[in-house]
Amino acid sequence: MFIIDSYVIAVIFCVITMLCWGSWANTQKMTASSWRFELFYWDYVIGILLLSLISAFTLGSFGTGGRGFITDLGQADMINLGYAILGGVIFNAANILLVAAIGIAGMSVAFPVGIGLALVIGVIVNYIDNPIGNIPFLFGGVALIIIAILMNAYAYRKMSSGQKGVSTKGLFLSIIAGILMGFFYKYVALSMFSDFHKPISGKLSPYTAIVLFSVGVFISNILFNTLLMRKPFLGEPVSYKDYFSGNSKNHFIGILGGIIWCIGMSFSIIASGKAGPAISYGLGQGATVIAALWGIYIWKEFEKAPKGTNSILNIMLLLYVAGLALIIIAR
Repeated sequence: MFIIDSYVIAVIFCVITMLCWGSWANTQKMTASSWRFELFYWDYVIGILLLSLISAFTLGSFGTGGRGFITDLGQADMINLGYAILGGVIFNAANILLVAAIGIAGMSVAFPVGIGLALVIGVIVNYIDNPIGNIPFLFGGVALIIIAILMNAYAYRKMSSGQKGVSTKGLFLSIIAGILMGFFYKYVALSMFSDFHKPISGKLSPYTAIVLFSVGVFISNILFNTLLMRKPFLGEPVSYKDYFSGNSKNHFIGILGGIIWCIGMSFSIIASGKAGPAISYGLGQGATVIAALWGIYIWKEFEKAPKGTNSILNIMLLLYVAGLALIIIAR
């Protein structure tokens, strides 16, 4: 299987993760006017599962390093299979709430609050399990990101000060999504052997872990998204008939969104062998900066915000970048 041996390459993979995780939500925004997010989400989940399988049968099966996908899957212990699947279930619950928050509050709010909170929790949880990285730099970066989250929430509050209901719901969903999102990576990491060159009996390779993670996402979606279709956060209920009545363009865009996100997940997990789970996850969640840039400058989500809001947002972005820089040099 393909294995990274250089920290520089690992950081590059984490940057690609950041770009993918910060950009996939544009696919949901592209279909929002004609396609409910509950329907979009089915295609998104299919895209995640497809990319994980493609990755496993290509990068995860070629070469002499580690252990090939089929062999690895056949020797895995049930507890490690369960960890990877559990990571997918937790992620899916968090991500459904995040996608709902994007639809209600916009990318420039849902990502900095939800994913920023996930970054803070995730770095702490993953560092406790696998303490790789300089503590002052790692947690100094996390502290700057916490300040950035608070500034973004303040900017959103200024913009929505004259509104009721929707803005509060969007912010609340972002917070719950962030708390859940901070824990999913921990279980995927627990299922794997940490030195990818030295497979451990019963443990999973990163490629096998991603496939089982994706299976967890897909299976849990049957429950989570079905409930959401019947009891949506906004709007009228939708049905499976509505999904199958969708046009090919909307289906394609949803699948593309899942593929983009799973490329980021795959690169993050592959990079974690050299960078460590805390740094790999933390850098990937720099996606917040990318998503905020999309929301602020492309989708114009703060276009009607009160005077002074743009200055707050620009400082927020600078703090995020500074925090990510500290996380990078923590290794």
